Amino acid sequence: MEAPLFPILAHLFAAAFAGALIGLERTYHGRPAGFRTHALVCTASSLLMLLSTQQAVVLSGLPLESVRVDPARMAQGIMTGIGFLGAGVIMKEGVSVRGLTTAASIWITAAIGIVLGAGFYAAATVATLLTLATLSLFRWLERVFPSLAFAQLTVRCTRAAMLNEDTLRALIRQHGIEPKLTTYRLTDTGKFMEYEMGLQSRQPKNFRQLAEQLASVPQVVEYCVSLTGGK
Repeated sequence: MEAPLFPILAHLFAAAFAGALIGLERTYHGRPAGFRTHALVCTASSLLMLLSTQQAVVLSGLPLESVRVDPARMAQGIMTGIGFLGAGVIMKEGVSVRGLTTAASIWITAAIGIVLGAGFYAAATVATLLTLATLSLFRWLERVFPSLAFAQLTVRCTRAAMLNEDTLRALIRQHGIEPKLTTYRLTDTGKFMEYEMGLQSRQPKNFRQLAEQLASVPQVVEYCVSLTGGK
């Protein structure tokens, strides 16, 4: 005994379409998990959920008491497995972390696939639209709304001509940047002194202006300004 073909195809094609829509947004913004990845994740989740809900039909040859239909357990297993795939797109570059939004989009895509596999088309449609709105509209809102930008600063100078911390902080504040806690480090058997501190500003361009001025400070041997964040 087999399950009706048309409802199964409707579940799978709807899942592939929903996943592809979300994946297109990620592909457009150059993310590693894009069109094909999201479409496959959503289709696979729907397929596995279909298998769970159709166990009684697929295993019709077995005694009824030996068939245990538990779609919730299948959904839990799918979401646990998707966590490993999502972790694979998260990358740490210095003090910046990228890929969190893509990982979240993979996770919600799997959830949409599960819902479609269970046959809740209305809920899946709303979830797909909300996901697309979150990935596109909210990106515009993030640019419009005022927010703080963060960076990590490392400055190295020789101990013989060491830059005073108060002088460094005053220089930083001239560019509309607020310095935070400072870490001190002696390197190269005590030849160099390093300051490392977090920075915050309302304008990311202030960090560039600070970097340009640090290049002209004679006591500074090396420096690095690293913006933190990334989705």
